[in-house]
Amino acid sequence: MVATLLATSFVIFGASYAAPGDPVTFLAGGKENLTPEYLAAIRAQYHLDDPFLVQYARWLGDAVTGDLGRSMQYNDQVFDLMMARLPSTLGLVAYAAVLFVVFGVALGALAAVRGGRTDSAVVAGTTLATSVPSFVTAAVLISLFGVQLGWFPVMGGGSLWHLTLPAVTLALGALAIISRVTRQAMIEQRELDHVTVARASGLAERLIVTRHVFRGALGPIVTMCGLVTAGMLAGTVVVETAFSLNGIGSLLVKAINTHDFPVTQAVMLFMVVAYIVVTTLVELLQPLIDPRVRRPA
Repeated sequence: MVATLLATSFVIFGASYAAPGDPVTFLAGGKENLTPEYLAAIRAQYHLDDPFLVQYARWLGDAVTGDLGRSMQYNDQVFDLMMARLPSTLGLVAYAAVLFVVFGVALGALAAVRGGRTDSAVVAGTTLATSVPSFVTAAVLISLFGVQLGWFPVMGGGSLWHLTLPAVTLALGALAIISRVTRQAMIEQRELDHVTVARASGLAERLIVTRHVFRGALGPIVTMCGLVTAGMLAGTVVVETAFSLNGIGSLLVKAINTHDFPVTQAVMLFMVVAYIVVTTLVELLQPLIDPRVRRPA
C-alpha cells in the first residue's frame, strides 16, 4: 500500500508539473503584474525554480503532515476547501452504495435462482445500464423526474431528497456490475458438491440458497462492492458537475479549468488514497467473510 501511494503521488505531481500552462502567470494575477521582476519574485516565493525532485519531495513532505498548500483560485488552504466539500461527496457515495448493494445483490440473486426469462431479463437490463454513460443518465433523469414530473430537485444538495437523482445516476452502472458478479458467483456455488449433497438430503431449496449458495458467494460479492465503492469517488466528478453539487468532484473540475495545481494535486491524491485504503480493508476482511482464504499458520 505504501509503495503504491508513493508511486501514484509521483505520477500525480509529475502530471501537474508537465501540464501546459505556467502556474506563475496565474499566481501573478492580472496582466499588469507580468513583469520580469514580479514573476521572478513569485518563482522564488513558491520555489518554482527548484529541480523537479526537490519540488516533489517538498510537496510530499508537506502532504504527509497535512499541509496540502494554498489554493491559487480561492486563496485558501486546500485542506479547508476539501473538508468543507467532503461531507457532500461522502453522503452521495454512501447513498449510491446502499442503492447498488441492495438492488444489485437482489437482482443477481434473483437471476441465479430463477434462471430462464428472469435471468435473461436481468442480464439484458444490466447490459443496457452499463452501456449508458453517466452524463446521459443524469440528463435523462433531470429531464424526466426533475423537469417534466417535478418529483425531485435537480440542483444542489442538503438532503436525501436532493441526492436521490445523483445517487441513482452514480449507482446505476455499479448496480449492473454487482448484479452480474452476484449472479455468476451464485451459479458457480450451486454447482459445487456440498450443494448437491444438501439438495439430495432433502434440505429445503430456500435454506440451500441462503445457507450454502449465497453464503459461499459472499466473498467475491463483498470484494467487488468494496472496489466499486472506492472507485465511486472518481465517478462523482461527472455526477456532481451535472447536478451542481458542491463536492470534491466538482472542486476537481473547477481546479483543472482554472489551473489551480495545488487543489488538483490534493484532490487526486485524496481519491487515490481513499481507493487504496478501502481496497486494503476489503482484502483484510476477506478471511473473516470466507474462512477458506485463510493461510495456514
